[in-house]
Amino acid sequence: MLVVDASVIISLNASGCAATILDSLPHRIAVVDIVVDEIRGGLRRGRKDTATLDALLEGKLLDVVTLGPKGLLRFESLVVGAAGETLDDGEAATLAYAEEADARALIDERKARRIAGERHAYIPLSCTMDLFGCENVARAIGPTGVADAIHSALVGARMRVLNEHMDWVVSQIGDQRAAGCPSLSVFIREQARKRLQRPSAAPQPS
Repeated sequence: MLVVDASVIISLNASGCAATILDSLPHRIAVVDIVVDEIRGGLRRGRKDTATLDALLEGKLLDVVTLGPKGLLRFESLVVGAAGETLDDGEAATLAYAEEADARALIDERKARRIAGERHAYIPLSCTMDLFGCENVARAIGPTGVADAIHSALVGARMRVLNEHMDWVVSQIGDQRAAGCPSLSVFIREQARKRLQRPSAAPQPS
């Protein structure tokens, strides 16, 4: 089972093909009710993800789950304490349910991943980019579809890209789009611009 955080759902929504991606996966995909409430609450702050989320729920592509007693205890431990060592409710709920259900948590936020790694290293972690890189997804939407979906998520949701995925992401979307993508770091954009400015290699004699 995969348990998805709000950031993952928002990035998938921005990709333009969330339903196709989720339908192609061989796993049950769960979302904690706290995360659902978090996304729906975001509509008041200008986000437009509620309608897409509701469509995914109605299509049974996401299962809404609730924390049990063990999960609630873990949730509390993750939201109470010093600001630098606590998480927002959605991230905490995702990790807590993953522990309780012996599932894999999909989270993009670096702080949440750091805290999980330091305090709960036994909870397996993945991120949105792991979904885009899945063979099932590539078969479902094709290589061009993967590239377009990644670029749309980067632009529309400012999707976070972990360092270990950066080279692959740039190779997928290409230097032209990477150079103009504000959600990528200045360094990555500048490297892409430099490659674009290089003269093409001279044709080899036949």
